[in-house]
Amino acid sequence: MRITQGMLSNNMLRNMSKSYESMGKYQDQFSTGKKISRPSDDPVVAMQGINYRSELTKIGQFQRNIGEVYNWMDSSDAALDKATKAMQRVRELTVQASNDTNGEQSRESIAKEIEQLAGHLKDIGNTQANGKYLFNGTDTLTAPMNARQVTDPVTGETGEVRLPVNSTPVSIEVSKGIHLQANVDGTKVFGSGNTDADGRQLFDTLQQLAADLRKPGTHEEELSSYLGSIDEHVNTIIDERADLGARMNRRDLVEDRLGTQEIIATRVLSNNEDADMEKVITNLKTEEIILRAAMGAGARIIQPTLMDFLR
Repeated sequence: MRITQGMLSNNMLRNMSKSYESMGKYQDQFSTGKKISRPSDDPVVAMQGINYRSELTKIGQFQRNIGEVYNWMDSSDAALDKATKAMQRVRELTVQASNDTNGEQSRESIAKEIEQLAGHLKDIGNTQANGKYLFNGTDTLTAPMNARQVTDPVTGETGEVRLPVNSTPVSIEVSKGIHLQANVDGTKVFGSGNTDADGRQLFDTLQQLAADLRKPGTHEEELSSYLGSIDEHVNTIIDERADLGARMNRRDLVEDRLGTQEIIATRVLSNNEDADMEKVITNLKTEEIILRAAMGAGARIIQPTLMDFLR
C-alpha cells in the first residue's frame, strides 16, 4: 500500500491529539485531586461515590441528633442534681424541726424555707433547654408545673391544682434503627410517680409538712415521721437519675461508634475518588515526554514537498 504525505500528516495529528487528551485528563486529576471530573469518566466510581456520600450524610444527621440528646440529658441531669440537693435540705430542716426545743418562731422560719424549697422544685420542674420544657414529655411547649387555685364546691376550701405532667417519652434516632429516650419522665419525679408509703405526692408531702410545722402542739414524733417520706421521694429522684445515667452511657457508646463509622466511610470515599498524586504526576510527565518525542519524530518524517520548492 502506498503511504502518502497526507496519511503521515493525519496519523501524526491524530496521535498528537490523543497525547493532548491524555495530558488534559492527568492535568484535571492533578488540579482537582479526583480520579474523575464527570460521571461519564467512570460510571462505577461515580455511583459508588454517591452511595458513600449518602452514608456520610446519614452519619452526619445522626451526630446532630446525638447533639440534641446531649442537650436533653445533660440539662436533665443537672436539674435532677439540684432537685436532690433541695430535698436533702428539706430533710436537714425536718431533722432540725423535730427537736421539741424549737419554738413557734423557729418552726415558722423552717416552714417558710421548706415552702421556698418547694417553689424551687417547681422551678426545676419547669426547666427549659432551647425553649423546650424538659419534664413534660412530648408536650415541650407547656410548662408542666403550671398551677391554678381552685375552690372545692363541697368544702369551700381553696387549694392548688397542678396540671398533669405528660409522660410520653421523647425518643430520638441516634443510629439506624436505634432510638434513645432523651428525656426524664416528669411524672416519676414531680408528679404521681413520686409518692411515699402513704400515697402522698412530693409536693403534697412538703405542703403538709409546712402546715404541721405551723400547727400548735405538733410533737417531735409527728415531724420525725416525715423523714421516711422524704427519703422515699429522694430515692425516687435518685433512681430516675440512675436510669438517665445508664442512657447517657449508651449515648456515649453510640457516639463513639458513629465517629468510627464516619472515619471508615470517609476513608472508603477517598480511596474510591481521590487520585494517586504520585501516579498522576508520573503519568503526566510520561505523556509530556511522549508528546515531545512524537512532535520531533513527525518533524523529521514529514519531508518538504515539491510545492515547497516551487514558491
